[in-house]
Amino acid sequence: MASAHDAERMGATPHWEPEDIIGKMTLSTLLFSNDYRHIAIKGMLTSVVMLGLGGLMAVLFRTELAYPGIQILDARPYMSLMTLHGMFMVFGFIIPFVVSIMYYMMPKILGTEQLLWARGAQWSYWLLILAAVLLIISRPDFTWTFYPPMSLRVGGSLVWMGYIAVLLVAISEFLAGAVLLKNGMAAAKRIGYSKLPLMGWGAISEGILLIGSTPILGLVGIVMYTDWLEVTALFDPSRGGDVMTFMFMFWFYGHPAVYLPLMPAVAIVYTLLPRFLGRPIWSYWSAVSAFAILTVLAFIVYPHHFQPAENVSGPLQRAVQILTLAIFIPSTLHVFNWIATLWSDKIPDSARRAVPFKFIIASIFFLMYGGVTAYVNAQIATDSDFVHNTYFVPAHFHAMFVGFMANMAMAGIYYLYPYFTGRMYNQGLGNTHFWFWQIGIFTKVTMMYLLGFNYFPRWVVDYLDLPQWSIPQLILTGAAYLIGLGFILFVYNIMRSANRGVTVSGDPWAIEGGHDADAAKPVPAE
Repeated sequence: MASAHDAERMGATPHWEPEDIIGKMTLSTLLFSNDYRHIAIKGMLTSVVMLGLGGLMAVLFRTELAYPGIQILDARPYMSLMTLHGMFMVFGFIIPFVVSIMYYMMPKILGTEQLLWARGAQWSYWLLILAAVLLIISRPDFTWTFYPPMSLRVGGSLVWMGYIAVLLVAISEFLAGAVLLKNGMAAAKRIGYSKLPLMGWGAISEGILLIGSTPILGLVGIVMYTDWLEVTALFDPSRGGDVMTFMFMFWFYGHPAVYLPLMPAVAIVYTLLPRFLGRPIWSYWSAVSAFAILTVLAFIVYPHHFQPAENVSGPLQRAVQILTLAIFIPSTLHVFNWIATLWSDKIPDSARRAVPFKFIIASIFFLMYGGVTAYVNAQIATDSDFVHNTYFVPAHFHAMFVGFMANMAMAGIYYLYPYFTGRMYNQGLGNTHFWFWQIGIFTKVTMMYLLGFNYFPRWVVDYLDLPQWSIPQLILTGAAYLIGLGFILFVYNIMRSANRGVTVSGDPWAIEGGHDADAAKPVPAE
């Protein structure tokens, strides 16, 4: 149960005066200022662009997959779009988006009013932009996991830029991790670990994951490049290399990468949920324990990504399965904590109407939807014999990445919007975006699960005209268009409302019946 000072250490009332930060920014300050507000807004805006590009790629190859046969894309452009879609969505959108939200919220919630090591965050941003440019120029078609030997044989003469982009992403994320860890630890040192807001614990966990995993990713990028140049042969089996060496190295980063957007998203839930409900999170220490357990397990269960491989067998395979199942414990602690908080008292009407609160509730649902179905992936027999390398796998991580993490990113940006612009977004458009996304994401994920159960393989541009494949693929493509339409409405809403939205004074998220509810009433724009 929550203790007397939980409100203090959970950041239960993160409220700041709305101001038109965006309207007062110049292009120079947006691009080069080390003010945490400018760094955060720049990161979020860029992430929205990355989401738009990645989403457009998804719509294009989804259009191809709507029917059997080849419609608009041959195999190579299809694989290039799939590769860039995965890289842009993981490295360009979801991780930097939620990290940028933390850049803005940490200084306020942790009480520093500045982002420590802001220059590192600045360098992290520009290295990521350079990586994106190199990916667009090189147009690699070796999938976002770039498994050798395929990734050493395809991609054309510019494929080396893709390897360099991987190295730059690693450096960028390492710097972001250092910034987050520094801010979290500095706050803990100043106010004590027992009173550290959960946003601080999220920053510490995220920093450890980034700093611990990204050096291996950078090394993988370097070795891929030198193997391609035939200077080394660590991963190339035709010259004595070992693909499994790559697998162990890449997934040492690749599995923590699943948690890189999850940890900030969880921290945002812990910050915003009490804010809308007007009461602290049900249990502080269970949340801290869950952060710690997830951080440890993230580094040691990565072989489950390739557990059908022959050399992941016997005691190692059993240990990986048990530890993978153990992840359900901290995940359940988080979800139970949120549900208990919601259940503990009446949900204010102001929260029910708030678009960011709706996105929070949807996020919790998708975390459960993606989590309980992961039980199938965690089992050696069902994973190896039934769902491995089928659409069941992207169904799971789309439920987590899009359903939970992207929804939480949207909750964060809708919540912060009046603080960035001094105005409120259009409520009707926000609600429409919400429902388009939830219907689209749920339909998409469910059709992917259904295709996985029917053994539909990943990474194919054409398929047999079987009803159990063609009908779900057509519905899945329609869901992708619905998600894309919701995104267009979102962009239109935030752009239009920046100049025409209702002006906000006082607390834009005042709880009905609260002491400052009257001060929070929007002031009509002149």
